[in-house]
Amino acid sequence: MARKKADGKDTIAVNRRARFDYDISDVVEVGLVLTGTEVKSLRAGRASIKEAFAAVRGGELWLVQAHIAEYEFGNRQNHDPTRQRKLLAHSDEIAKMARFTQEQGRTLVPMRLYWRDGIAKLQLGLGTGKAHHDKRATIAERDAKRDVARALRARQHE
Repeated sequence: MARKKADGKDTIAVNRRARFDYDISDVVEVGLVLTGTEVKSLRAGRASIKEAFAAVRGGELWLVQAHIAEYEFGNRQNHDPTRQRKLLAHSDEIAKMARFTQEQGRTLVPMRLYWRDGIAKLQLGLGTGKAHHDKRATIAERDAKRDVARALRARQHE
């Protein structure tokens, strides 16, 4: 089931590795073109965007390799779980994303799939892939922050 957020947005799926694997420079909110059974499956919270990415093809924005499970009560016209889905954004945003992805190592990373006012939205991050040593630095920084927080809590309870 979708998780209710304080800001009124119901989160359906989160790509937790997005900020770990990529250095996200900008975030854009886009809409999705969905079929009826996909909407029902999303309402049940049955989606994954772990391996997904977005691509600009022919001036249009597409979501590739996102998995929205088949609706269990659907009939033979049920959707294909991994079909490519068209994303809706302003033409100037699409042009900006197309220019961004022209350089090597840059990609459009789906970060969060959620409902906003009853409409499915996708948060796309414009990201540059991190090298292995950058990921180690991220882990070390996270561990250092955790150690500082532990020390502060221990100090307050003394």
